[in-house]
Amino acid sequence: MNSTSSLLQSLPAFTLARNPHGRLVLTLPDGTAHEGVTPVRAFPIAAPANGLSLIGSDGHELLWIDRLDQLETTARQLIEEELEVREFVPTIEKIVAVSSFSTPSTWQVETDRGPASLVLKAEEDIRRLGGRTRLLIAGGDGVQFRVKDTTALDRHSRRLLERFL
Repeated sequence: MNSTSSLLQSLPAFTLARNPHGRLVLTLPDGTAHEGVTPVRAFPIAAPANGLSLIGSDGHELLWIDRLDQLETTARQLIEEELEVREFVPTIEKIVAVSSFSTPSTWQVETDRGPASLVLKAEEDIRRLGGRTRLLIAGGDGVQFRVKDTTALDRHSRRLLERFL
């Protein structure tokens, strides 16, 4: 038996489905059904595929999942759909322009979700994540933007970004 199949066997048997209103329903091995379940990642930026809780409508954890890839396809798809709606963290693919090299400054960026504008209030709003090349940038309006790998940005974008790091 390989390690993946042993991991799958260690998860408690449960089912996940949508009710007619589109809400997630978790049915536990004892037959208890919980409607309005919300998936919450433990580390949404640093380790999005590891550590996920299914939270009941009362705010209490109903089930802990170590890894998303442990789940059968249907349950994993339902959770990923729900997370996509909840989590909005566009990935910056290109920095087109910045209004000033001092803060606050307005950045024109291209993201995986289209063009966007963000206001960088302070240089501290740029945080390094798990290494030197991953960043999380807080826009003035509260939207978080991520840079998966600064070395993958084009030269112009890297130069603009370096002025703030």
